[in-house]
Formats: sequence, structure tokens, C-alpha cells
Amino acid sequence: MKIERSIMPEIMLLSPEVFTDRRGFFMETWNRRIFEEIGIGPDFFQDNLSGSSYLTLRGIHYQLKHPQGKLIRVAYGEVFDVAVDLRSWSKNFGRWTGFHLKACNKQILWIPPGFGHGFLALSETTEVNYKCSAYYNPESEQCIIWNDEQLAIEWPIPEGLSPVLSEKDMRGKTLEESEIFTSPSQLSQ
Repeated sequence: MKIERSIMPEIMLLSPEVFTDRRGFFMETWNRRIFEEIGIGPDFFQDNLSGSSYLTLRGIHYQLKHPQGKLIRVAYGEVFDVAVDLRSWSKNFGRWTGFHLKACNKQILWIPPGFGHGFLALSETTEVNYKCSAYYNPESEQCIIWNDEQLAIEWPIPEGLSPVLSEKDMRGKTLEESEIFTSPSQLSQ
């Protein structure tokens, strides 16, 4: 498995070995032993599948209690996937990094607890599968507005178009208004 670290080394882009023949392909999307060897060691408690139409933007989401690490893979289509460092003690606090994930390249993205997550669907139909290291906890879910000026995320939205947002995402707060992670002990809740 090829591993690329982003500008924030905790975030990893993984390119698994893909075996192809005339019938199609096979790949492992999760192998506990291999993932523990590369530093992705949490148990996963929940698998989610999200379907989105073109220019649907989801995020920036995170949970203060029971923070989730996410292992993300596009099953169909393409997204621009973003992670934002929300750990107040980190030298990368408030910085973001983005990746083009496509079903055809079969890459997998690891975003550990302590980061906000969002994505923009770039194909007519997109399906995103992600494993979560904690259960969904709606009472502690937070949302930072997608176009926060302080974050200045460079979403690849064509000029003259607007993203499709949920009511929750339209009501997101700015980074300055948001509750963030203030102690490493929060990440192990």
C-alpha cells in the first residue's frame, strides 16, 4: 500500500494494491493488521454510505464528544474531500487540506479525530463510504460554515454556480464562533 502524508502528517492518502484481470478487480479496503502498522489503529464502530448529486457540499462536520476518525472512500463518482485541523494546540490549527477522491483511483483517505470533515460532490451521482471510529452522536455534532473566510477553503465550484446545502450546513458557524478541541484528552472520549 502506498501512503502519502498531507501537509498535516496525521492525514493519510492511501493507495491500496488493486488486482485486476478480465473479470474486473479486487482490493482490500480494510485490513486491521496493515492499518495498525501504518498508524491507523482505532476500532471502527459504524460504516456510512452517503449519496450526493452534483455540487452537493456536506460539512464541515465534527463531534466534540466521541470525536470520529474517518476512513473515506468514494464508491462511485468523484468528490473534493476536505479536512480542517480543529485542535487548538496544533501548529496546524485552522488549516485545511483537500483531496480529489475518485472511484476510479480507489484511494482511501484517513482523517483522525480532532479534524472537521466535508466534501463537495463533483460528479452527477456520487457515493461516499466511510468507516467511523465512534458512533454518531447528534448532541455533540458541530458544523463550521463551508465558506468561512478565516478557513478560506478553495472549493472547486465552477464560477456562477452555488453548492447544494442542507439546512444544517447553511446554519454552520464560523471557526471563530465554533467550539473546538482544547485538550488532547478530548480525542480519546
